[in-house]
Amino acid sequence: MNEKFVRDRITELRMRKKMSEYQLSLELGHSKSYIQSISSGRTSPSMGAFFEICDFFGISPVEFFDSAIKNPERIHKITDKLNLLSEEDLTFYESVLDRLIGGDE
Repeated sequence: MNEKFVRDRITELRMRKKMSEYQLSLELGHSKSYIQSISSGRTSPSMGAFFEICDFFGISPVEFFDSAIKNPERIHKITDKLNLLSEEDLTFYESVLDRLIGGDE
């Protein structure tokens, strides 16, 4: 992982929310050019700011750095719904997923 990954990931998550750099900067409580300065590579977020960014997007730091997770917010919504299902329903949906993706793990 490198600084470019962090910049690109913030941009990807921001664009999914259809927000401008200006809007995200203000939502995070920073100056209007804060996210633009990160995106351009002029600065990097502090550790505290990084956690604020993760909180804003509703993701964990692990999810931030997992580039295979393209839409972490949607995954969270689905997981929250799955947690409400009975064991029998979970088994059913697991078999449907196995059939769709060709796995049997």
